[in-house]
Amino acid sequence: MTITMRRQVPPDYRPLGCRECVAGAGLGFEFSMAFQPIVDLTAKRVFAYEALVRGPDGEPSGTVFAHVDDMNRYRFDQACRAKAIELAARLGIDTLLSINFMPNAVYRPELCIRATLEAAERYGFPIERIMFEVTESERVLDVPHLRAILDHYRARGFVVAIDDFGAGFAGLNLLSELRTDLVKLDMGLVRGIDADPVRQAIVRGMVAVCRELGIRVVAEGVETEAELRIVRAMGIDLVQGYLFARPAFEALPELSSDAWN
Repeated sequence: MTITMRRQVPPDYRPLGCRECVAGAGLGFEFSMAFQPIVDLTAKRVFAYEALVRGPDGEPSGTVFAHVDDMNRYRFDQACRAKAIELAARLGIDTLLSINFMPNAVYRPELCIRATLEAAERYGFPIERIMFEVTESERVLDVPHLRAILDHYRARGFVVAIDDFGAGFAGLNLLSELRTDLVKLDMGLVRGIDADPVRQAIVRGMVAVCRELGIRVVAEGVETEAELRIVRAMGIDLVQGYLFARPAFEALPELSSDAWN
């Protein structure tokens, strides 16, 4: 059941500036980003690059998230946005930049977005090329509040998406409330889908619902050509996974030429 009470604002909550965020926002630990492409199979081009948290020397994300708690969640969320934008500008990303954000870390969207806007202006990265992904695997404490956040982001010109769809707490109920621009199917649904008729039926139903709502679908975790054939047959043309490229630390990965075929 979804909790409707909003998380208490931590005592150190305050709007942060771009420079402070890029410098680490006083977190006491360092981190960086790796980038993985989302490809558009119909257009045969990169649709977006997702920024994925890594340690300062490329360590797995878990080593970073081990330092994140309720007291520094807001600062970490803000620092991740600024770091992703700074690196994307440095790497010359000219597609969408996908940034994950923590829905329970945003308290007032008009203030929380300030550092993002400052970073975009400072590094010359167009805000219309920024996509925010809210992960469904984190329990949303206040759905109306999250809807207000996403509405505010969309009004600012950002693209919004639900990440890990089908693996979290709310499923279609959350989708009916948020109506995002994109939905990213959880890799647990996609992995081995070619040999699982049950998951095929579930994903086929999700795709049909999203099509009715005008929401584009991304298949995450595609690793084999057999998986790719199934999701393509379902009408999914946005795909992310090792079949195309693994995340590259502070760099843009080279795409597999075989995958396009």
